[in-house]
Amino acid sequence: MPARHILIDGYVQGVNFRHEAKAKADALKLTGWVRNNDDGSLEMHIEGRADALQQFEQWCQRGPQPARVEAMKVKDDIEDYGKGFVVQM
Repeated sequence: MPARHILIDGYVQGVNFRHEAKAKADALKLTGWVRNNDDGSLEMHIEGRADALQQFEQWCQRGPQPARVEAMKVKDDIEDYGKGFVVQM
């Protein structure tokens, strides 16, 4: 299955983005992880069906309220995660 690495900059920490991303990933049956970075950005690795990845990426462009996504970088990644979607601390 395809995999993506996503890096999101903006007002994305402290707005429940990680937990909402998990709920969206679970609903789309994606696996991977999400974490906050020390620089204020949010980082993810996701794997799954191409159409589900596309829907997830579209959701990430806006995120939950009151998040403000200023920039998003997406690149292909290597499938390696396995089952489930994990919120990392």
